[in-house]
Amino acid sequence: MGERGDSEGLEMELGRERRRQQMLENSISELRKTVTELEKKLSGVEDEGNEWKTRYEMQVELNRQLQRQINILKDKVELIRGNPTDKLAVVRIFDQMSVGSLKEVLEQLKEEKKSLQNQLKDYELRLEQEAK
Repeated sequence: MGERGDSEGLEMELGRERRRQQMLENSISELRKTVTELEKKLSGVEDEGNEWKTRYEMQVELNRQLQRQINILKDKVELIRGNPTDKLAVVRIFDQMSVGSLKEVLEQLKEEKKSLQNQLKDYELRLEQEAK
């Protein structure tokens, strides 16, 4: 009877250990799923961070280009507003140019104006899209 009691006790203990093992395996499985989900979320956050970094870098580059254009335009305005004798010098230069040369200058100015207008529209569209 002693061996039988020990045997039954051991079987009960073995059963409890198996249930514990099964619970631990279930817990491990759930933890692995949780880790996988967290890794996916982390990857998503990193991608989002990269997107914002890219947007920032694009904006910085756009700002540099705009600043350069502003400086060029300021220089042109300053040249035009310069002292009156300089204005007369420009008028004399234009006065000495042939009609064909003046038409070429006019075409260049029209192309530059069109290019600047297109850039302005492009920047406006970008700003609208980024605002969304």
